[in-house]
Amino acid sequence: MKRSVHELIREKQQWHAPPDEDAAKLGFRGWHSRGYLPHFDMPGTRQMINYRLADSMPVAQRHEWESLLAIKNKLQRFAKIEDYVDRGLGNCELRDPRAASIVEENWLHGDGQQYRLLAWVVMPNHVHLLVEVWQTPMVELLKGWKGYSARHINRVIGRRGKLWQDKYWDRYIRDEAHYRKVVHYIENNPVKAGLVKTPPEWPFGSARFRDEYNRLTG
Repeated sequence: MKRSVHELIREKQQWHAPPDEDAAKLGFRGWHSRGYLPHFDMPGTRQMINYRLADSMPVAQRHEWESLLAIKNKLQRFAKIEDYVDRGLGNCELRDPRAASIVEENWLHGDGQQYRLLAWVVMPNHVHLLVEVWQTPMVELLKGWKGYSARHINRVIGRRGKLWQDKYWDRYIRDEAHYRKVVHYIENNPVKAGLVKTPPEWPFGSARFRDEYNRLTG
């Protein structure tokens, strides 16, 4: 019989201590459920986070993507939705370099102060990042990132209304092999979407900095 999300969380809580008093006061929840999925939120964890523009899966094309939401396996569902989003549907405000710069520069501004930014990419209608969480819970980081970028992008490119989808997807990094796999996935996303031939060619991602560092130290 398939276990419920609450049973999965109870099982995981047995081998992960709950947040201590200080972390709990900051808003960290340890293992918990959100949107019928288990999530892990603790200081010091490395998290893969993805979020999308509000129209990245257009309502007018719901007949194309609605069946993807019904896929039971969460990783398969995520992969299929990512493939669909990589088609670059919607208005793709992040295709505008001014908008993409706002998102990237906002992330970089907090790097080393609120968190450690480990890998990232700004795609035309969605973003991926890998971050080491310090003393600010993910939900607060996302609130700040989305709020700041939405206000500034709307002003700079002359648009109004909701920019980001409310939901986001996160997954904590289990070990070094998982870490390397996620870095590759994030930085290779523009290649996978057919936008460039190599990751460093994409102008709004960590691969270009990693490539520059390797050339300077190689």
